[in-house]
Amino acid sequence: MEPTRLNKYLSEQGICSRREADRLIEAGQVTIDGRKAVIGEKVTGQETILCKGKPAGRASGGQKVRPVLLVVNKPRGIVCTTSDKDHAPNVLDLIQYPARVYPVGRLDKDSEGLLLMTNQGELANRIMHAGSLHEKEYLVTVDQPFNAAFLRKMREGVELKELGEKTRPCQIEAVGPKTFKIILTQGLNRQIRRMCGELGYRVVTLKRTRIMNIHLGRLNTGDFRRATPRELEELERHLGLAKDDAAQYDSDFAE
Repeated sequence: MEPTRLNKYLSEQGICSRREADRLIEAGQVTIDGRKAVIGEKVTGQETILCKGKPAGRASGGQKVRPVLLVVNKPRGIVCTTSDKDHAPNVLDLIQYPARVYPVGRLDKDSEGLLLMTNQGELANRIMHAGSLHEKEYLVTVDQPFNAAFLRKMREGVELKELGEKTRPCQIEAVGPKTFKIILTQGLNRQIRRMCGELGYRVVTLKRTRIMNIHLGRLNTGDFRRATPRELEELERHLGLAKDDAAQYDSDFAE
């Protein structure tokens, strides 16, 4: 095996996302052949690699990781991080899934709704890629009635002074005097809350209802399900996954 970056290797092994891997490495929770790993180093998979004391790669016996993609309805108050720095219930504790999975991106602690979880690094990275313009849909309620000018400004893009960045144009429509549906193609930190705040509104509730072709539907709060073969087929087509990868997913997910 050609050497690959440790964070990518841990992601491909279904341990965690690359971002989470870097956090764990920096925290000294990843070792290679008995020594603490450093960010940026490369491995071949033949080393004895431990992550939070648990084996990965050769140390785990080299077992093939079965692909998993979960659709989760995250409640408010649950965090997406797999570390314990937030001192709050996290989504792994919520679902208690028997295989090792991790969140695809984030959904704020105060937000609820659709969260994808997987053990497939390449799938997660393609979904989260900022330049890919993948659609994410939300249902949002603010603290006061809005008008057409508010919708127009949100639609055209809002200058977020705190981040020094203007949001991309988006789709938005009113569904009530204080509630709107919005479709974003970017994922700035607390983006919708910041956009509303710049225009003088405070978000009361925020629920994600769709990521690309995968909808939350009628999934109860706190519940999860496995993505269907049809959902995966369309998702793979959007993401441009290789045909052999797609065939592997179809085979392993068909139940």
